[in-house]
Amino acid sequence: MIRIVGQAPLKATVFEMERLRCNGCCQVFTAAEPAGVGTDKYDTTAVAMIALLKYGTGVPFNRMERLETQLGIPLPAATQWELIEAAAKQLKCILGEFIRQAAQGGVVHNDDTGMRILQMVRRGEDGRTGTFTSGIVSISGGWKIALYFSGWKHAGENLADVLKQRDPGLTPPIQMCDALARNSPKLIETLLANCLAHGRRQFTEVADSFPDECRYVLESLGAVYGFDAEAKDRGLTAEERLEFHQAHSVPVMEDLRRWMENRFAEHKTEPNSGLGRAISYLLRHWTKLTLFLRQQGAPLDNNVVERALKKAILHRKNALFYKTMNGARVGDLFMSLIHTCELNKVNPFDYLTELLRHPAEVAVRPAEWMPWNYRGAPNAVAA
Repeated sequence: MIRIVGQAPLKATVFEMERLRCNGCCQVFTAAEPAGVGTDKYDTTAVAMIALLKYGTGVPFNRMERLETQLGIPLPAATQWELIEAAAKQLKCILGEFIRQAAQGGVVHNDDTGMRILQMVRRGEDGRTGTFTSGIVSISGGWKIALYFSGWKHAGENLADVLKQRDPGLTPPIQMCDALARNSPKLIETLLANCLAHGRRQFTEVADSFPDECRYVLESLGAVYGFDAEAKDRGLTAEERLEFHQAHSVPVMEDLRRWMENRFAEHKTEPNSGLGRAISYLLRHWTKLTLFLRQQGAPLDNNVVERALKKAILHRKNALFYKTMNGARVGDLFMSLIHTCELNKVNPFDYLTELLRHPAEVAVRPAEWMPWNYRGAPNAVAA
């Protein structure tokens, strides 16, 4: 049986201590505060909730201020920012550990989206005028780590900065992204795979004009996605998944490639038409689009980071921009922590609360405070 009640995101309690003065000696006596009140005006749970509302669900500070005012709790937007900024300084070390562990991942996804930063509206040193938020999702040791980076750099440049912390003894990771050149890191070796969903999207956009041809392509790709879902449902290992795809998906993809080549060879499709451009996209990137047929663990698409970037897009939609680069870094930090928790099915509110309650311990042993092992950390420290 479930019973749900409404309550304010933040609650404030006012304690009024009586003060009495002795008429004989004029000494003032103040009543002691109740047990367990503590010395901090803002509890760590309040800071964690503000961070989750702002960077996890896209509620701007001024909107939170209006909501709390309506509930009788004064909480200025400036005060919220001061609390969040102070918390970000305490949690900077855990983000560094996120980046270090993400660099060791076997599969990394990356992409970016536009993000306005008012402090950086002028051209950068290399003449760039656009600012972005790059999203990186790394799969390391069975866990998924999400990272966000805002500024002048593109997704490939941010990924290169992350991979500089990779153990030299590890083989190059599989990198999944779309076919844009700016998504590939320079001077850093990766095993590049392109997103099959981007190739599929080319055909969905022209399906009304070429229904029969697009139906064949979409059904072929749908069969491959069905095989991948079946492999996941059966719990196949990376090696077994590769063998399964080679047995079932290779014939489908080879038939599709021959069909597309014949469309051009037999002059059945105009290369400059919508269908022709969609076919050309698949053929031009065929090797990278089909890496999953040759390499263990290679994903089919980049959807995991596309979903991650929705956090930044939600912020852009509600708050419109970051005012300063410092504000962008704070947002990147909290989005990284919150979305990593979501990817690993961990409660982000509980996680942020524990990190803020143990800043000294987190700074000393950040590896013991990851979302998947932090619950044992306080007990280990106490012991």
